[in-house]
Amino acid sequence: MLHKKGIFLVVLLLSLFQLTSAQVANSPFSSFGIGDLYGNSLAQNQGMGGIGISNPSSWYVNNQNPALLINNYVTTFHGGMMIENRTIKDGTSSLQNTNGNLNYLLMAFPIKPGRWTTSIGLTPYSGVNYKLTVIEPVDGSLTSTVQTSRTGTGGINQLSWANGVKINKYAAVGVRANYLFSSINNQEEAKLPQTIYTPFLEERNYVSDISFSTGLYLHKDSLSKKNYQVNIGVIYDLQTTVGTRRTIRLDTRSAINGSIVDSTTLVNNQASSIVLPQTLGVGLSFGRPTHWMIGADVSYLDYQQFRGFTGQATDTRTGIKSAFGLEIMPNQTGVSSYLRRMTYRAGLSYDQYPYLVAGNQVNDFGVNFGVSLPVARISTIDFSVKIGSRGSIVKNTIEENYFKIYLGMTFNDNWFIKRKFD
Repeated sequence: MLHKKGIFLVVLLLSLFQLTSAQVANSPFSSFGIGDLYGNSLAQNQGMGGIGISNPSSWYVNNQNPALLINNYVTTFHGGMMIENRTIKDGTSSLQNTNGNLNYLLMAFPIKPGRWTTSIGLTPYSGVNYKLTVIEPVDGSLTSTVQTSRTGTGGINQLSWANGVKINKYAAVGVRANYLFSSINNQEEAKLPQTIYTPFLEERNYVSDISFSTGLYLHKDSLSKKNYQVNIGVIYDLQTTVGTRRTIRLDTRSAINGSIVDSTTLVNNQASSIVLPQTLGVGLSFGRPTHWMIGADVSYLDYQQFRGFTGQATDTRTGIKSAFGLEIMPNQTGVSSYLRRMTYRAGLSYDQYPYLVAGNQVNDFGVNFGVSLPVARISTIDFSVKIGSRGSIVKNTIEENYFKIYLGMTFNDNWFIKRKFD
């Protein structure tokens, strides 16, 4: 048994290398700010529209609100991956692309079961992957044009350590420390017809710093003979000035084969910073534990305080994330029907992004559903799908239709818990 657990840990550690290079599918919207924000929803949360601020679980890592960790009574490992397909339209043409990657690795284990649980995890914070091409007329010319290509790759990862502590039978608090790291690379190349050389500008921003999040969990159990439960959750991400280092290089490249003819470093490892604004989230859920649960989350993103890699203010607004979801567990402990032991989920999500495209904020609407398949005692395979659209050709000149698949694997065991023998 210990041998199998050791192999599993080695696989998890090797998977970290793939996770740190994970990317989102190509999206022009990821060119804004620090890219697409992933959030802390896991595969089973995605099946309910992404909710997870107030609805606790004993069998999954409670990753969105650290205060909910007190519900993890046994050691829980959770790994997940995401596959997404996007169709991008601009009114005259469309582009389709697909990408997939390892999405997260987490482990939670109780220090004092029911009173204090801790977790560690490696998850993506943001992702950048875009390629934009613009053809414009050259000033003073009636026939010549310049083609400018802009590309971006990378993103920010976070290594997190969270703790949830029970205050009394109705309340718990939590705190999470996040080490943010990795880099974002942006490139720009301008091509003129009938020229031998082209300028190529590359900017790489390295991120390395710590941020903090807090959580509160209030609940009331046994509301009737049916043992109903009501939950309230609150999360707060503190505004953080994150240290960065910038390197900017200007190359002269051959227009024929792209080889570098000359290179000049304009900025070399210059210290800078970005400001990640405060975020406040509130969740409310109600249900009968191990039978069914419904809930809703709303988060407020104060991105008017956001500062990019140049340290200057950007034209951003307040962002809103909202979701509603439910899950049904017909009979988790039954043995007569496998279908009744499965967990079924559905949800809706609506987000308003804080940045402006063509002078308007970008809206995102998604429909979610999912299922968890019980395997090997109290472990599961979790499958969720999200179908949605982001942006509008009318308001933002660009529209994305997407299809996302989330696959998670959850393992529960009594590691780190001392067994007593008579």
